[in-house]
Amino acid sequence: MIRTYLRPTAFVDAPFGYDGRVARLAGGMSWFSAVEIDRLDGNRRVSTELVPVDRMGDALERLGEGARSAWINLTTARQPLTLGERIVPLDQPRVMGIVNATPDSFSDGGRHDGDPVAAADAGFAMTSGGAAIIDVGGESTQPGAKPIWEGDEIARVLPVVQRLAASGAAVSIDTRKAAVMEAALGAGAALVNDVSALTFDTRAAGVVAKAHCPVVLMHHQGPPETMQQAPHYEKPVLFSVYDWLEERIAAAVAAGIDRARTIVDPGIGFGKTVQHNLELMNGLALLHGLGCPILLGASRKRTIGALSGEAPADQRLGGSLALAMKGAGQGVQILRVHDVLETVQALRVWRGLRDAALTPPLP
Repeated sequence: MIRTYLRPTAFVDAPFGYDGRVARLAGGMSWFSAVEIDRLDGNRRVSTELVPVDRMGDALERLGEGARSAWINLTTARQPLTLGERIVPLDQPRVMGIVNATPDSFSDGGRHDGDPVAAADAGFAMTSGGAAIIDVGGESTQPGAKPIWEGDEIARVLPVVQRLAASGAAVSIDTRKAAVMEAALGAGAALVNDVSALTFDTRAAGVVAKAHCPVVLMHHQGPPETMQQAPHYEKPVLFSVYDWLEERIAAAVAAGIDRARTIVDPGIGFGKTVQHNLELMNGLALLHGLGCPILLGASRKRTIGALSGEAPADQRLGGSLALAMKGAGQGVQILRVHDVLETVQALRVWRGLRDAALTPPLP
């Protein structure tokens, strides 16, 4: 069976003077003037063509319903996220700050382990620094990490979630376990971020559906214990990730989860080589064809170290910002980061450049 994929490309600074020749990507601040159309027969790519936007009408007639659906998804604005009393618009990139309440975090070495007040204070600092959402996690899922008992995970995250939510912050719970989801949502969390895309715990989808909350479905290949042991894909990784996420979206919808509340994450570093991660970063815009907001979690990942003399996690700020800006330029709606102040500053400069480009020129 031949499948067709549409990847927006040839981005332009502004649409002025290009009527009918550019399209706006997912209601955000990026415009594109061409589409790379890839067709695969099974795992084999059979054709690639670059089609200008003003010729996409003819191309869609030729390519059929699947391509038309992807085109609609690419050019339709994403709905704002409702996170408790907070509304987070997705018309420009938003920052999600990471708070780890674990003893074995790869990024901070367990700095907040056993100290929920310090963990919550870190979250408060992130909201003050411009983070729209705070993502609280109590279980490490770095390569080689083993699962922990749900009771221990709840004990780690619950006081942090309670403190942050009581202050009015929009809180996300980073977990694979239904019991942890229930406890955190009951304590004020308003979004579930599941690195297993609701595959780890058979009750998880039901918990999310009942709560009517947004959920992040992240691509992964294998559990954390083994995911980095020679990861391999039968077809190009970008299309493999697209297909897998499409299946997980369908499963979520079948479980009663509103598609409009579903967010997708390509899972940088989860069952992927450095080359896989770079291919995904270069092709991120393809994922808008799924019709869901995109979350990118590339902050401090090992790929940055691999490209910079094996720099340790706490010396990967420059690479983290480079990947964040690469995502912003391709319409990513949520950037999950450790370094909130620096990322927000980079985005403000990026936004300033976009605003300048989008100011209509004088006659």
